[in-house]
Amino acid sequence: MTEALLEDLEIAVLLPCYNEAQTIGDVVTAFRAALPSARVYVYDNNSTDSTALRAALAGATVVRERRQGKGNVVRRMFSDIDADIYLMADGDGTYAAADAPELIRTLITEGADMVVGTRRNVRADAGRQGHAFGNRIFNTLFRSLFGNDFSDIFSGYRAFSRRFAKSFPAVSGGFEIETEMSVHASRLRLPIAELELDYGRRPEGSHSKLSTVRDGMKILWMFAMLMKETRPFAFFGAISGVFMLASLTFMAPVLAEYFRTGLVDRMPTWVFSLVLMMMSFLVFSAGMILDSLARARAEQLRIHYMGLPAIQSGHRRRARPAEAPAARSRAA
Repeated sequence: MTEALLEDLEIAVLLPCYNEAQTIGDVVTAFRAALPSARVYVYDNNSTDSTALRAALAGATVVRERRQGKGNVVRRMFSDIDADIYLMADGDGTYAAADAPELIRTLITEGADMVVGTRRNVRADAGRQGHAFGNRIFNTLFRSLFGNDFSDIFSGYRAFSRRFAKSFPAVSGGFEIETEMSVHASRLRLPIAELELDYGRRPEGSHSKLSTVRDGMKILWMFAMLMKETRPFAFFGAISGVFMLASLTFMAPVLAEYFRTGLVDRMPTWVFSLVLMMMSFLVFSAGMILDSLARARAEQLRIHYMGLPAIQSGHRRRARPAEAPAARSRAA
């Protein structure tokens, strides 16, 4: 893959930031050096320091997103920017800009829609073992629920095709956004690739915005919601199984007594067990119906994805904010 091919494609470097004044200037400079033909965007998420100013002075296009949370920023970035390739990283300097060309080359040569830069030294993240432990737990949980496509679902260093960016619903509000991206790719069975990269430490005085407990609970809740939306049969089947097990637990001693004596002395327990059994059947039926609807929604997403253009070389299109609908209609 030659540098000329990279220059032939419009690349947008997207950096969501919140209070990263200490590092953002160097990060922008590094990405501009690694990808001279790319345009660097910094989306400032209500920073209270000089993040926006330092990013602008370093040569980035700065946009303010007032809805707090990384998910809100990513949704805005993907909506605003038109490009052939999107490269997303963090503004804290933990991801090496020198690896960016390799991520993009992998995206093109593998024909992928998303390439994830998996973190080789994630356990060294500012010495916070809680993050490392949670990372292992959630990655294991993801693989058990949604498949083995990803080994590091929380990496913030990713390259995307235009097809992915414009077909990704992005409903998350916070740090759960990477989980949603991974589930979206697995759900539509999009071509993806992983590239193991070194993961740096934050500089002295820079602090992670991720709360181990609070954001961990949000991610766990997002797992449940994505499971409900993308695999409703398995989700509601598990709930149905719990009701069924509870019903049989209450029912067993009543039936044992009936077969021994011919009498049902514990009528309330028997009625309660039958109610639990009916709830089990009801939830199971709901899961079957919702599973059909989820398949239909996935088919519609797939059709929309296929209607978007794949990465093509040989043309030059300026990475820019998306045109307003009125402007597009006038052009038509």
